Amino acid sequence: MSKNIVWRLLRRNISAGQLAGYALANLAGLAIVLTAIQFYRDITTVWDDEDSFISNDYLIISKKVTGLGSFFPSGDADTSTRFTQAEISDIASQPWARKVGGFTPAAFNVYAKVDFGGNALQSALFLESIPDDYFDVSPEGWDYTPGSTEPVPVIISKDYLTLYNFGFATSRGMPQISEEMIGLIPLRLSLSGNGKQTWVNARIAGFSSRLNTIAVPEEFMQWANREFADKPVESPSRLIIMLNRAGDPSADSYLKAHEYESAGDKTDNGKAAYFLSVVTTVVIAVGAIISLLAFFILILSIYLLLQKNRRKLHDLMQLGYSPAQVSRHYMSIVVAINATVYILAALIVICATNWWSSTLSTLGVQGTSTIPTLLIGLAIILLITAVNLLVIARKTRAAFR
Repeated sequence: MSKNIVWRLLRRNISAGQLAGYALANLAGLAIVLTAIQFYRDITTVWDDEDSFISNDYLIISKKVTGLGSFFPSGDADTSTRFTQAEISDIASQPWARKVGGFTPAAFNVYAKVDFGGNALQSALFLESIPDDYFDVSPEGWDYTPGSTEPVPVIISKDYLTLYNFGFATSRGMPQISEEMIGLIPLRLSLSGNGKQTWVNARIAGFSSRLNTIAVPEEFMQWANREFADKPVESPSRLIIMLNRAGDPSADSYLKAHEYESAGDKTDNGKAAYFLSVVTTVVIAVGAIISLLAFFILILSIYLLLQKNRRKLHDLMQLGYSPAQVSRHYMSIVVAINATVYILAALIVICATNWWSSTLSTLGVQGTSTIPTLLIGLAIILLITAVNLLVIARKTRAAFR
């Protein structure tokens, strides 16, 4: 009975408009934040796809070849396109660079021979190696032990297989082959140089959308260069850079300032990823600001309410009521409002996800579960509620003094 009396006494000065304003502002802010988070999570799943239209956080760079390049050997033309250790260190020290790796070329002659379907293909070849961390594929058996009779695993660019199937094979009457079948085709490599020559077995272990090269394990390249190179291995002419953030404008500015070239359209694709992350950050920031403003609306409403009820609170104190008994009524209102806000925000996120999922699926993007986003929202609303309750308790105690 006493609780009802206290409630009837306190609720007279409660402004329904102020509480509704807080609820709407908090709902708008929380819904914006959670919707932006869910959309960003759905979009970024495409970055894990090796065929993604949005670039991963890497760049492959080289120096520009000017004039006739090394057409007339002079010794300087070739070295001018190679990166010195000082240049590599400078790139690695940039704030946008996570780490830098170099392409190690084969400093010996390579000749490949393939027999299938009664036809034989023979061609001079080039080989390169890079650290394993930079591959976008992880094929089984990607290693090599010098002296082993096991075939050397090779990763080639997907573009090479496409060129063979739809260019060379169709014009020469050769059979077209799939990615699965090419790994079964016997491949022989002739390695020669430094007065030595040997044949080794090899196999196509995987295809890369990131690397436009023919790659072998570093262990094999180090062994082969020691055995067949007739001169020391030179510094790399191509570098692969892992970025801290895809499409970072600072990286683009650095490349232009040093006249470095980026392979393919990775720079432009990286800009798309960077733009998306910036837009998402801005949207989340706007939602957070709205939620913060809603919080101050509630605090101001509580402050004004306690000011209006100061005389009543003083009378209640004289009657033996504690600040906790009085603040409990205000707290129940805030908890009910915040719970309703969270439920409505969760429904908005679920509806928005269903709305854009069909559009994203046409782009080959598979959405993610909304559960992590809803848990983030729950954590946010619990934090907001805890701060609200703390402020109410402090303001109520201050009003009783």
